[in-house]
Amino acid sequence: MTDISLAYREILRDGAAVHVTRAQVAPTRPKALHNQDFHELFWVQNGHIRHHQPDGVTSLAEGSVVFMRAGDSHALQGRGEHALVVSLTLHPQLIEALGKRHKALPGQFFWAETPQMLLLDTSALIALNQATLKLERSARDRLSVEAFLLPLCAGWLKPDLHEGAPDWLSDAITAARSPAVFREGAAGFVAQTGQTHPHVSRTLKRVTGKSPSAFINDLRMQHAALQLTGTTETLADIAADCGIPNLSHFHKLFRAAHGLTPHQYRHKYQRHVVQPD
Repeated sequence: MTDISLAYREILRDGAAVHVTRAQVAPTRPKALHNQDFHELFWVQNGHIRHHQPDGVTSLAEGSVVFMRAGDSHALQGRGEHALVVSLTLHPQLIEALGKRHKALPGQFFWAETPQMLLLDTSALIALNQATLKLERSARDRLSVEAFLLPLCAGWLKPDLHEGAPDWLSDAITAARSPAVFREGAAGFVAQTGQTHPHVSRTLKRVTGKSPSAFINDLRMQHAALQLTGTTETLADIAADCGIPNLSHFHKLFRAAHGLTPHQYRHKYQRHVVQPD
């Protein structure tokens, strides 16, 4: 296939940093790929899509989100009569600046070495569409685009794992950040993996250097610290919310994690910040 070139200067008008397009995708096989000098975020709003790239064709279902980088080549082909895609043309300088400013972004999304894809569930797809409607009603300048992109990227970031972590462990670590999981302790974490406890222990130790119990207790104490400084909940309620109803054990874990008792921590990082002594 021979490439067709698209330029952001022909799409982004009147100083806009983004252009939103919604289009039915024809089922005709594309005669050519197109390349572009801008970054593109597109997702399958309805139906199914065949995504043509230089190295092959990928089938995309409803809820598939794809990050195309400036310089990438691709083409879309609908499957059926009701394939609908939403596409955002994004100014290349804006995306480059975001990647330089936020250290968590390089290696992911537009800043990965190859085009990245996510699959959103129904609620996440609804949230994405609502954010897009708000973006369309904005000035569509760089500030508006950043206000749109950064919350999405922050929510979609993969957990910071060591290289070589299997997908089942990555998924379990993501799930374990929820109080509903870490309240159940190491057993609740292991249940998320679908693996045996010894296998989880060995793999987690290799990847993080921690046992399931130590890993979950770290998450519990991070949550406890946030609750101590961000709420007025009692220590008993915070401990129970962490899944540790024994206050003595809670104090011991918290002091080991933060070097202060819960009371000292709350005084230093909540009350002292608001009313310095």
